[in-house]
Amino acid sequence: MSSTNSNARPGGGPRVKTPARPAQRPGTGQSASGNRQPLVKPAPKAKARKARLLVSKIDPWSVLKMSFLLSVALGVVTVVAAIVLWTVLDLTGIFDRVNDLLGEIAGSESGGFDLRELASLGQVVSFATIIAVVNVLLLTALSMLSAVLYNIASTLVGGIGVTLTDD
Repeated sequence: MSSTNSNARPGGGPRVKTPARPAQRPGTGQSASGNRQPLVKPAPKAKARKARLLVSKIDPWSVLKMSFLLSVALGVVTVVAAIVLWTVLDLTGIFDRVNDLLGEIAGSESGGFDLRELASLGQVVSFATIIAVVNVLLLTALSMLSAVLYNIASTLVGGIGVTLTDD
């Protein structure tokens, strides 16, 4: 027996043959021509869907509710804006400057003019509230009338065409 083993490893154990690597990895999909094909085909891109719709009728009751809600919100904004504007004018001293200017124009015999008495905060808020209430009534009535007129016109013409797309 010879002392050298052809299958011996330097570590002393028997040499184990590793399996030969395949010519092609699984999943790469290489063909003989060398073109790479993916393992799983990607899903085809969906075309954007389009829907052509026709607005043929608007419900007047829903228009009434929505316009009332939005006009009340606008009325609240009007009253708050009037309060903020009056407060800013008062804090910056505009009322005093206007009083001084009107006193110089009218002369000292007029006894002085006070703009705060004419346009006090309470009076400004009351006027803004009246304007807001009138605005609510008018905007609600006009939007409801517009919905009814649209419904009448859409029966004659067919309505408004809308195209919706799915991107």
